[in-house]
Amino acid sequence: MTHAPVSSPIRTVIVGVGNCASSLIQGVSYCRAFGDEAVGVSFPVLAGYTPGDVELVAGFDVDSRKVGKTLGEAAFAAPNCTEQFHTDLDDQNGPVLRGPDLDGVAAHMLANPADRSFRLSDADALTKDEIVAKLKELDAEVMMVFLPVGSQQAVEFYVECALEAGVAVVNGIPVFIASHPVWAEKFRAAGVPILGDDFKAQMGATILHRTLANLAEMRGVEVDRTYQLNVGGNTDFLNMSENARLTNKRESKTEAVQAAMEQRLDDTDIRIGPSDYVPWLKDRKVAYVRLEGRLFGGARTNIEVRLDVEDSPNAAAEALVAIRLARIACDRGLAGPISEACAFLFKHPPEQIEDTDAHDVVLRFVNEGP
Repeated sequence: MTHAPVSSPIRTVIVGVGNCASSLIQGVSYCRAFGDEAVGVSFPVLAGYTPGDVELVAGFDVDSRKVGKTLGEAAFAAPNCTEQFHTDLDDQNGPVLRGPDLDGVAAHMLANPADRSFRLSDADALTKDEIVAKLKELDAEVMMVFLPVGSQQAVEFYVECALEAGVAVVNGIPVFIASHPVWAEKFRAAGVPILGDDFKAQMGATILHRTLANLAEMRGVEVDRTYQLNVGGNTDFLNMSENARLTNKRESKTEAVQAAMEQRLDDTDIRIGPSDYVPWLKDRKVAYVRLEGRLFGGARTNIEVRLDVEDSPNAAAEALVAIRLARIACDRGLAGPISEACAFLFKHPPEQIEDTDAHDVVLRFVNEGP
């Protein structure tokens, strides 16, 4: 199958070259190598753009094992531990540049073994003006944010850089930008698109939990209480072992499920979020989902599901969709939050839409325009 040629590749920078970035870097090269034979591609063609049309031109990171390397080299550098599903990354020669630390590195990360946590580079961090200049020099069109959960200051710093440089943003983590009215207005004023916040994985715990909640509603089941407990062994789970970094993550995941309920549950009847760090799991995430409720006449029922998945390719698949949607928004001269493109991909979008409806909305956006 062929697709309409695009005018130019989608020049993309990655902020945070961790496990999700590794899967994204591998994924771009994998899709280029295998084309229509690539497995598990979400939306193979969007307005003529395929995943292979994404061109990763640079990354920003703080780790000494990544700064100064190419993206292809950094993809497999420690502490990254995700599955290596495509190792020929000779085409991924964009540089990894030294960004500022800000709050991107929690103190407890530096106290853990080097193969599982961060080690700061002694290279001088680029200033805001230097990053803005670099984005312009690279002709960057899209910034993909994959910083650690809880990096409020760091995300806002890079978002400001993108606004000044006129670069669209895809915010993959639970720092609220697209869904925050002040930031949304800043993007509108700057004439720049923003997509976010916090990816729903391709087949992850949130989309599974929402589907079960929707099924209960459709079948007339009264859900009384629910939980979703997640464990994993990558740097994301180690980072989130500090509760102070989890406020937005819990809100994002909880709201994504509450939005799928016919009636919102009391806060004491719903618990969702990371629960433990298990190093030997590496990039595997194991999610335990339970819903308790009542059938006809008040008869009791409950559902228990265990999901075991490689975490980072699950996010990278949706990143390849979001980057292309950001380019489509740029092509059309759109600015601010692209709500039609957000509800299907993100846990905390500007507007929550039921998933099957959101799928139709995003396709209409692509095929017919806003």
